[in-house]
Amino acid sequence: MFKQRNGRTRHKLSPAAMTRRAVVTTAVAVPLSGSLSVGLAASEDAAADLIKLAEEKNAAFMRGEMDRWAKMTRIAPDFTLMQPFGGPTSHGFDTSPKRLADLALYFRNGRTKLQVAQTYTSEKLVVLVMIEQQQAEVGGLSEQDWSLRVTEVYSKEGSEWQLAHRHADPLVRRITLEQAAALARV
Repeated sequence: MFKQRNGRTRHKLSPAAMTRRAVVTTAVAVPLSGSLSVGLAASEDAAADLIKLAEEKNAAFMRGEMDRWAKMTRIAPDFTLMQPFGGPTSHGFDTSPKRLADLALYFRNGRTKLQVAQTYTSEKLVVLVMIEQQQAEVGGLSEQDWSLRVTEVYSKEGSEWQLAHRHADPLVRRITLEQAAALARV
């Protein structure tokens, strides 16, 4: 017998009982760990596929190819967007022909490269943390660097991954406290 700190007595199991327990535990744990690793591998494959898709759809967006972008992008019904220009979080996304045509005029001649900082995966959720390094003409301005820090959250509905949330900001390069304070005052 063993004495535990709380004063209760615990009985020592015989080696035969421990062996049976080990066998039962192993019999349950091995298939479970196999299914967990299969699920993890599937979600890691999904993350790799979503990274490739993010590269392609981002490149189309920055070139103003909005019809192509819209065909590649599955937006969740409860989609939220925190835009790089700030302001309140928007809900939903207007993919009407007029809105896509307006966006096609706003974003032009872009070149992009994606740098993935981190991914988080589960069976129903994939989070991509990225830097979108890009040059483009935006809003009629001359071509310039429009690189963004981006977080995208994808949720799985049935067999389809949908973009549920996107947060983007232009603070790829460190700014000073004074610059951040000036932005906060705007």
